[in-house]
Amino acid sequence: MGCVITISNQKGGVGKTTTAVNLSASIAKAGKSVLIIDSDPQGNATTGLGYSKSSLNAGLYDFMLGSAGVDVSAVKTEMPGMSLIGATKELIGAEVEMYLEDEREFLLKKRLDAVKNQYDFIIIDCPPSLGFLTINAITASDYVLVPLQCEYYALEGLSQLLDTLKAVKKSLNPELKIVGILLTMYDARNNLSAQVQEEVRGHFKGTVFDTVIPRNVRLSEAPSYGKPIIIYDAQSRGARSYLDLAKEVIKRGEKND
Repeated sequence: MGCVITISNQKGGVGKTTTAVNLSASIAKAGKSVLIIDSDPQGNATTGLGYSKSSLNAGLYDFMLGSAGVDVSAVKTEMPGMSLIGATKELIGAEVEMYLEDEREFLLKKRLDAVKNQYDFIIIDCPPSLGFLTINAITASDYVLVPLQCEYYALEGLSQLLDTLKAVKKSLNPELKIVGILLTMYDARNNLSAQVQEEVRGHFKGTVFDTVIPRNVRLSEAPSYGKPIIIYDAQSRGARSYLDLAKEVIKRGEKND
């Protein structure tokens, strides 16, 4: 049975999509089968893996409604063992169009429960909000991974996210856990990054991943080429960091099975 992990933080620009794409590719590199789902109507994970929204015959919108199964909605990526259910333009109107669906918070969960055994890991990239698509993703997940940028306002909004996770756990998904908090965009030359890391690790002992994702030009460049970092530049610091993170995620996922 596959392990489903949602990557969520309602704050934008913290590295959600970068983490979704590169963690998925790194887990696949470790020999696991991975399905990445782009649940953000902006479709950055989709384009970051070499697909345009218009090039897909089906995507998450069709998968959630049940009009396309995983065999139609999932496409292969350049990374062996890694498939993508992308974001098409129809996803923009998903909340309005699915408003009257029965148990609409469980739409994605129902679809994923039927295909979880086909993958070792399912990674969901969420929009920077706590709306319909994010709630569907969290409800469908075993774990949530929270990226946190190493900046002054790092903890701003985190309490709101944690409150939302508690509410979802209580009313929609009692088995939900946080797999870890991931520090991103770490700059070793900046004292502030070190201070933020110290504060977050002190606040959330045992929850923060050992791996820290550095600021890295190659990480920023890779999406424009439609490639994960381990294909674009496997020797970069960004690639090595995500390979280390994949080991931690796999270990934590297997430990809590």
